[in-house]
Amino acid sequence: MHFRLDRWTLGLTLTVAAAMACASSPYPTVKLKDLPQCLRNEYLQQKPQMNKESRCAATYDSHNQADKMNLMCSIYIRMAAEGERRAMHYCEEKRTELKIQAPCRIVVEE
Repeated sequence: MHFRLDRWTLGLTLTVAAAMACASSPYPTVKLKDLPQCLRNEYLQQKPQMNKESRCAATYDSHNQADKMNLMCSIYIRMAAEGERRAMHYCEEKRTELKIQAPCRIVVEE
């Protein structure tokens, strides 16, 4: 009985940990296919350097004005949550500098 309880506890712990790892991002997201072509191309140029934990954040006010677009990536990173945090931070700094009104969003490949 004691062994069974320990296995059950371990199983529950692993299930909760897996659910937490798969939890959605606390940041808003944008699908790669919905980005302006210019930002999509920039993302695809960065892609070969990225690992599974890398994240990019994008913001844009216009699909036509390059000076109103921004894509910032956190590439060499060990944890996805940290990659998101850094990408959003870099994006927000650049968004303020470029005076872009739209919020930064994490790019997802869906």
